[in-house]
Amino acid sequence: MSNQPKPPPQHEGVLIVFEGIDGTGKSTQLQLLAEYLRQHGHTVVTTKEPTEGTYGRQIRELYRNRATVTREEELEMFLRDRRDHVNTVLDPALSRGAIVLCDRYYLSTMAYQGAAGMDIADIAAKNDFAPPPDLAFIFQLRPESSIARITEHRGEVPNDFEQKDYLKKVEKIFNSLPFSYIEYIDADHSIDTVQRTVRQLVDWYLSAGTAKR
Repeated sequence: MSNQPKPPPQHEGVLIVFEGIDGTGKSTQLQLLAEYLRQHGHTVVTTKEPTEGTYGRQIRELYRNRATVTREEELEMFLRDRRDHVNTVLDPALSRGAIVLCDRYYLSTMAYQGAAGMDIADIAAKNDFAPPPDLAFIFQLRPESSIARITEHRGEVPNDFEQKDYLKKVEKIFNSLPFSYIEYIDADHSIDTVQRTVRQLVDWYLSAGTAKR
């Protein structure tokens, strides 16, 4: 893919993002990693997208009915939310040397909006303002299993972003992304097993001291 988001000026911190289709357990894994890193003396900032800001709240309204906006308007909402997030949270935290753990980032935009018919390379180009991750974990799980977790474990009804046929398209895009900072993780294991894999990869990265790009 030629239009990979461009690297920004070097920062002191580390940006690790957690990606994958809904129901893979990425949010749980993020919190467990945050606890682990803090116990080992690291300054950790946890955050997520969509954010709790103006545009993030508008995006969550789409969970009930995506038909209220066009695909282009939906993408613009994600971009505006991300610009605010980069300016107010990510850049300041990375500049002061924190490890930032982000639940969803522009890889999700590429996968979910790409599955809705938007051009993936164009989405990548529009995110050139966003600092690329140092590590990106994409948690892999069959859409049927992810929906079962959503309905049985959470007791929720799948929203407009969580329909099986749509998630299959999202999964396909996630699995095709070419960026070298991506680590794919099999999420079809126990929480502890998955967390061990996550910690091993993060420990390796931090000890190496070099971004995997």
